[in-house]
This record gives sequence, C-alpha cells and structure tokens, in this order.
Amino acid sequence: MGLDNRLPETMKAMVLEEQGQPLKQRQLPMPEIQTPDQVLLKVEACGVCRTDLHILDGELPDPKRPLIPGHQIVGTVVRTGDAVTNLQPGDRVGVPWLGHTDGSCRYCRRGQENLCEQARFTGYTMDGGYAEYALAHEPFCFPLPPDARALDIAPLLCAGLIGFRTWRLAGGVDNERLGIYGFGAAAHILCQIACWYGQSVYAFTRPGDEAAQKLARDLGAVWAGSSEEDPPEVLDAALVFAPVGDLMVTALGHVDRGGSVVSGGIHMSDIPAFPYRLLWEERSMKSVANLTREDGHAFLEVAPRVPVRTEVHAYALKDANQALEDLRHGRFAGAAVLTMD
Repeated sequence: MGLDNRLPETMKAMVLEEQGQPLKQRQLPMPEIQTPDQVLLKVEACGVCRTDLHILDGELPDPKRPLIPGHQIVGTVVRTGDAVTNLQPGDRVGVPWLGHTDGSCRYCRRGQENLCEQARFTGYTMDGGYAEYALAHEPFCFPLPPDARALDIAPLLCAGLIGFRTWRLAGGVDNERLGIYGFGAAAHILCQIACWYGQSVYAFTRPGDEAAQKLARDLGAVWAGSSEEDPPEVLDAALVFAPVGDLMVTALGHVDRGGSVVSGGIHMSDIPAFPYRLLWEERSMKSVANLTREDGHAFLEVAPRVPVRTEVHAYALKDANQALEDLRHGRFAGAAVLTMD
C-alpha cells in the first residue's frame, strides 16, 4: 500500500548491520504495509531490553539484517491494512516481543503460541521500534490507554510481560516467600505485583549495588541484599532475571521442598553441575520462552490496579548505543527507554 501523503517519505532509525558492532543511525524509507493485517505506527517510545544486548553481541544468532531492534514499542496507529478491523488511525497500542505466529502448528493449537515453530519476533526476525515508525501485525498489538506516559508503559511490554509469565510459571499467588535474582527492569515491576498480592519479596542484586537494593526495599521487598548472601528465610520460589547460570544453582539451594526456580531470560551463561540433593524433594528448574497474548492481556489488566510504577531512564533515539552500554554495565536501576521526540 502507498503511504498517506501527510507522512514523511523517510524516517530516522538505529540499525544493526553486523552483530558485535554498535548500532548505526540511518535515514531509511518509510516502511510500507506488506500484509493486510499490518498497521503502521508512529513510535512514541521503545524500551531497551537485555535481549537487545544479546542480539547485538551475537548471543542470539541469525537476526534479520539489517535490523531495527526494539520490542517494547508504544505507538499510535497512522495507517491500517485492508484486513484490520479492531484498530484505526489514532489508536494507541503496545507491541511486544512476540510479533507473529502461524496459528496452526501443534503448539499454537494447544495454547502454547509462545513456542510456535514459525514465530516471528519484534526487533529480532522483524524490524522493531528503535525508529520513528514501525510496522506490526494487528493481532499482536495491545490496546493502551490514551493518557498514560509512553515512558512509563514501554517497560511493561517486555520486562513486565515476561516477568509476569515467569512469576506465573513459578506458582504465582501460591507462593508466600518469593526470591528475585537480578533487580533490573523485570524485577522492579514484578516486585510491586508480588507485594500487591501479599507475598514477601526477597531481592538479590549484584554485590555492592546499593541503589538497586534501596529501590527493591522502596518497592516493598522485605529484604534486599547481595546474590552472594543467604536470605533470612527459606523461599517458596525464585525468579532469576540475571543472565548468570550460577544463580540458578544458588537459588535452588534457597528454595524449600516443592519449590521452583524459573529463569526469565532468553539467554544465560551455562548452568554449572550441582549435587542432586539440591533438586531432590520435588524442587524444579524451569525456563520461560517468549509470551502469549493471554499473558499480555492478563498482565495489562493487573498492572493499573496495583498500580505498577516504573523506574525509567530516558534516552534520545540517537543515544541508543549509550543506553545499551549503560544497561550492560548496570549503571542504573530500573528500565531504559528511547524516546522519539
């Protein structure tokens, strides 16, 4: 389809041309709708995720190239494909990591679309939101309130959604004492939800990261300390958001019989060998892969009731490489978000 005459012919974008290299700022042609279920969005903000780092560093192989990263997109619909029925220009939506599924494979048929064999992912196998405009498939867009700040919403679309699925897979509200390892974007959102449900949260950070420990306590954690410390009580479940395989074993040693340790990351360093006694008594280790749209709708229904407050650090689009490096080195607590203004 042709573009609306009121839209520019080109847009600014941060582009990954080769893994292992910084993003390049480019002036690109405006994306055109390719399939009838797509919408064109004017991007307001896009969250910066550790997954973006894994793609940049080559730890996640075979991305689309050249690639516009970014999978926590807040945007406004400016154009719709012929088959779009639930969105119209002016609607505000969020676009997550899961960008498209085939809807027909055995995983999709049994409600596990997050494991779809033909899934496509925003900012990985399809262009994402480190740009002024982006394409998305209507069924994978979440309606957003018109008055909420884009900076506040963006981290919810991956850190919040994946964190929420991780929490649910660990037992959700059934746990009384919850450990969270790695207190970044996902953890600071999940801490608020768990506390809202009356759970006791024990937050583990990098050694010496007093800012993250303070943030955890400010958000309701009953205890916050180094990942090298033992919690004051045995845990019912643990969520691991830091990409450090050793922490899976550390957490397993801190959960009670029948407890679960769940990794919320898409990439992690190798999990070292450990004695069977740590796993015995029906403890378990699990991983989370992607998300389902049901996760998204459930989370976005709960978040405003808490209400979830996001700790955000804003960067201009042109400063995406700086945001990624600050994330890599733990220079802030909370989440980083790119703005298009």
